[in-house]
Amino acid sequence: MKPFEHQKVTTDFIKDNNRCLITSDPGTGKTRSVLDAIVDRESRTLVLAPLSILEASWGDDIDKFTPNLTYAVAYAKNREKAFKSDARVVITNHDAVKWILKSKHLLDGFDTLVIDEFTAFKNKDSQRSKAMLKLSTLFENRIAMSGTPNSNGILDVWHPALIVDEGERLGRRFYSFRASVCTPRFNGFANEWVQKDNAEETVAAALSDINIRYELTECIDMPPQTVRIMYVTLPKKIMNQYEALSEDSVLYTGKATINAVHAGSKVKKLLQLCTGAVYDEHGDVQSIHSERYDLVMQLVSQRPQSLVAFNWKHEQRYMVELADKLGIKHATIDGSVAAHKRKEIVDRLQAGQLQVVFCHPQSAGHGLTMTKAKTVIWASPTYNAEHYQQFNRRIYRAGQTEKTEVIQIAARNTWEPDVYEKLQGKVDRMDELLGILNKLKQAA
Repeated sequence: MKPFEHQKVTTDFIKDNNRCLITSDPGTGKTRSVLDAIVDRESRTLVLAPLSILEASWGDDIDKFTPNLTYAVAYAKNREKAFKSDARVVITNHDAVKWILKSKHLLDGFDTLVIDEFTAFKNKDSQRSKAMLKLSTLFENRIAMSGTPNSNGILDVWHPALIVDEGERLGRRFYSFRASVCTPRFNGFANEWVQKDNAEETVAAALSDINIRYELTECIDMPPQTVRIMYVTLPKKIMNQYEALSEDSVLYTGKATINAVHAGSKVKKLLQLCTGAVYDEHGDVQSIHSERYDLVMQLVSQRPQSLVAFNWKHEQRYMVELADKLGIKHATIDGSVAAHKRKEIVDRLQAGQLQVVFCHPQSAGHGLTMTKAKTVIWASPTYNAEHYQQFNRRIYRAGQTEKTEVIQIAARNTWEPDVYEKLQGKVDRMDELLGILNKLKQAA
């Protein structure tokens, strides 16, 4: 299969620049572009990627597009063997960074580092991010990829950029960078840092020479995708409990007492209550109701294939029980499912053997192609714009030939519609930076 023109341009950009940020949309085929660039290098490459796509994306794409490129997938049980192999490419997950840094003698012959979904290292204070920064200095060629680089704001970009260029463009000091793109605003407890009006332009201009970006719709003639919200009404008893928890921060379920001691905890508990259960202080589920899942499964039963996003385990349990009763073939992808099992599930969906896959968006939100499905259903909202955007793109990507839809489920007169609205605000801010990066690429 020949690459698309935008993939060829991206490959050439990688060859011409030893430090690269690739921020093209999910579904544009970034992996293929990187692999074609790697083929021309005689040295070895280390790829760090989300666990769910080590084989399902990277392994499959090598087999499909660059079959002569030898590779080894390094899981915890076989890491040392993989690094000691003759494979040109070693693929492992983000959490292996600290182990690799301690075993850096195994990196002889490597000169290229690829970080897939570099947002995993946006938190400058995490041990994993600190290890990644040290590890990156051992590689002459560095490629970092993400279609959602600033899901929670412009500050997300700083540490990944530092990993790639050692601070040449955005500086080596985070607080200096923050002061240049944000303004402090006292919110009654502490300073809240608010983006300046020109923050996106400032950052985009600084990164323009090492960044390449393509929008999905400018590369491929994509069918339209619609987004709509569907409401459920909480039963009167549940609505009374919702209001009680909202006002008093305490809810007695008849089995346990639920306390929400601060504002963030209260909102989380209220959202859990909307979805059918709340967790007590011991982590046990206090079941409340499951009516919304009748709507979710009705939507699933009306469609040949769907993906359903859930945020809490009790949601998945309710939906699996209903799917079994309805005779709907299903599978689940979450943190408990091994990577090779996730690949099998994706293959079964793509073959039409499954009608629905219940997914935790953190486990199924990156790299997977599930274009057999035409619908994404959010059983409950998430605050994480990266998870939201990435998961929706599992069906809206190269290979999709039909119209797609995203359905958001929300309870009336609760926090849920507001969460979806705030989520869209985050997505819009993220799109603003990406749009500027794209314009700079076109003007170059």
